[in-house]
Amino acid sequence: MSPESQPPKHAPPPGRGAPHPSEGPRTITKKELVARIAERTGQTKVVARDVIQLFLDEIIDELGRGNRLEFREFGVFEIKERAARKAQNPRTLEKVDVPAKRVVKFRVGRLMKQRVAEIPEGTSIATGAEPYDADDDEDE
Repeated sequence: MSPESQPPKHAPPPGRGAPHPSEGPRTITKKELVARIAERTGQTKVVARDVIQLFLDEIIDELGRGNRLEFREFGVFEIKERAARKAQNPRTLEKVDVPAKRVVKFRVGRLMKQRVAEIPEGTSIATGAEPYDADDDEDE
């Protein structure tokens, strides 16, 4: 394939842009990403799944060591300290102490920010309210 006929580096594959108007947005699972990546790379699903899982495990391991991960155009994962604070139980109105803790923060990169901004106004977005299907995480 000549460089002129190749899709742009960050372009979604054909048919993978915004959802079809009759469909709403949906939750994409790791299983579906594995299938897409296996198809696009010519690798088996098992190989694609293992590579994706290794990548995710490395992110977790590095954050667990207190490191910051930066993926240009995508975003930055980093650990932030949250101070201890007082909160109120909304049911009982009782004051409770919330201890200090560390949390993972994600700062969106330029390309992701652009893609999200391109979603047309009025388009519904996935809320995460769809039921979780544990079968999606099982080995093929």
